[in-house]
Amino acid sequence: MSDKKRVSRRQFLNYTLTGVGGFMAAGMMAPMVRFAIDPVLKSQEGGDMHSVASIDEITNEPQRVEWTIEQVDAWYESEVQKTAWVYKDEKGDVVALSPICTHLGCTVDWGSQEEYPNQFYCPCHGGRYTKDGVNVKGTPPTAPLPYYESKVKDGMLYLGDTISRKGE
Repeated sequence: MSDKKRVSRRQFLNYTLTGVGGFMAAGMMAPMVRFAIDPVLKSQEGGDMHSVASIDEITNEPQRVEWTIEQVDAWYESEVQKTAWVYKDEKGDVVALSPICTHLGCTVDWGSQEEYPNQFYCPCHGGRYTKDGVNVKGTPPTAPLPYYESKVKDGMLYLGDTISRKGE
């Protein structure tokens, strides 16, 4: 007879169930790990910038600019309309503000109220913002309007994602 120890039925069953359980756990964990690290693997160079207007059309007065983007949610693809208030500041730099009120998400308009001709006004609850998007004290919004990431290239204005600002 050999000196090798024999594996009992109980040990064999224990080894088999441990191996199968480990294989099943690895199969369940793989998609979760992929989901967790997927954003890190995607390229973040400059984000998605979209051409929205010619730089020559932009003035010192805020004007509404609209563009369409392709959006993919899982298997559903759709076109989404985006909007920004765009103008040139005193230095000639382009400023692009989100039209979404930070109070309850309504859409703000520039100069739509006779009482406040040089301010952004939110019709939902009377929120007001100065030309640079800062919320007026004493009105419902508690934060300034977010601004769009922007760049000018070949005479065209490109806008990306919105960037929130803290209360100023």
